[in-house]
Amino acid sequence: MLDIKWIREKPEAFDAAMKRRGIFEPGSFAILKLDSSRREVQTALQEKQGLRNDLSKEIGVLKGKGEEAEAEKCMAQVAALKDEMQALEEQGREHGEKLDTLLAGLPNILTEDVPDGADESANKVVRNVGDPPAFDFTPKDHVEVGEGLGGMDFDTAAKMSGARFVLLSGSLARMERALAAFMLDLHTTEHGYTEVNPPALVRDNALFGTGQLPKFTADLFHTEDDYWLIPTAEVPLTNMVADQIIEEDYLPCRYTAMTWCFRSEAGAAGKDTHGMIRQHQFTKVELVSIVHPDESEEELERMTSCAEEVLKRLGLPYRVVVLCSGDTGFGACKTYDIEVWLPDQDTYREISSCSNCGDFQARRMKARFRPVQAKGTRFVHTLNGSGVAVGRTLIAILENYQRADGSVEVPEALRSYMGGLEVIAPDA
Repeated sequence: MLDIKWIREKPEAFDAAMKRRGIFEPGSFAILKLDSSRREVQTALQEKQGLRNDLSKEIGVLKGKGEEAEAEKCMAQVAALKDEMQALEEQGREHGEKLDTLLAGLPNILTEDVPDGADESANKVVRNVGDPPAFDFTPKDHVEVGEGLGGMDFDTAAKMSGARFVLLSGSLARMERALAAFMLDLHTTEHGYTEVNPPALVRDNALFGTGQLPKFTADLFHTEDDYWLIPTAEVPLTNMVADQIIEEDYLPCRYTAMTWCFRSEAGAAGKDTHGMIRQHQFTKVELVSIVHPDESEEELERMTSCAEEVLKRLGLPYRVVVLCSGDTGFGACKTYDIEVWLPDQDTYREISSCSNCGDFQARRMKARFRPVQAKGTRFVHTLNGSGVAVGRTLIAILENYQRADGSVEVPEALRSYMGGLEVIAPDA
């Protein structure tokens, strides 16, 4: 949610910021016109409230003097004012709801260092880490490897749930569990995050707070009794501070969680439907930070490095890119994507996305902190990132650590989580 006061004071800057987002029609005029009407109604209401209070006092004085006729006239004026005030209150509510709807549909303001561009082709590579493996055989994709190991079954999953689900078993199921445990241990013991086991079902207000509602309704799964399945643990973790005022000394708050995530992928028909790349249900370890506004830029760098460390420990080659204006998500003001190398596709694919949301989510959630040496409260800044996507990490391991005989080497960092297993063989 954007600050209406900022739009009011800097309409040209607002229009320029929206243009960077691909919204070329100046929106400040409509917003400010509605805001002005709302404020005029509020002023008129306050004036009538003041007049009503004055008349109420006058009624008491007149009655005390025995001037009943004059008192009756004042009482009639008060009654008329009551009707007028109710009409103004309703008008004010309508203006406020329309303004809130407009503001809720606006994306976050990008930071100045986000590169301009229409789509992902304009994203900028920040760094490459690790060299893609050199095979002396033609590498298979993760589906061929997983099915060859006997632990990846799409057909059985489809009979139960339809397309875009998978059933992992045996060593592959254990590796997915091992990956999640490894990531959580790394983030909690070395990176200072507190582990949380949050609900996977949330109400409307939680998804509105983090920006998924109302814009991305089609991407979500909804139950008949008005619950939503979380698309990411970002939703419950960030909402832990919703409607709260935090003491400044308590910041930063850093949380991590491993959850199943659920996405309808309504806009992805025909895209990445093969294998485990894009599924309706997947496992992800999430990182969320709640920080002082002066520290969010630094926190984004820190969070990205924490996610990178997962891939470094697993020996997976990757690169970091900063997203351009046309590819940055709705609620983010700056985003780094971490892309892991997939040999079969001969390219890098996203495995983590780390975003600074500034005060965008905090305004929607009413999440604030009380400064130590200042009066009043300020909105916190929120950040979120994958630390990392567990299923895509499994994919990357199967493809990067595969052998010519169909077996897969277990990365050294995972072996203690898999009972010392070093290789997953086809008959495992």
